[in-house]
Amino acid sequence: MIRYAIIFFIIAIIAAIFGFTGIAAGAAEIAKILFFIFIVIFLATLLIGVFR
Repeated sequence: MIRYAIIFFIIAIIAAIFGFTGIAAGAAEIAKILFFIFIVIFLATLLIGVFR
């Protein structure tokens, strides 16, 4: 999942360079959402591993 967040972040950077601000904003939002989902899943699995 972190891979997809990085991919969308790179797409956002490239789109911003070429002036496609709408696409850049959308890709950045998707990357942000995927990153936070990754963090939540990571912390959940970390806690499950600690309490096992």
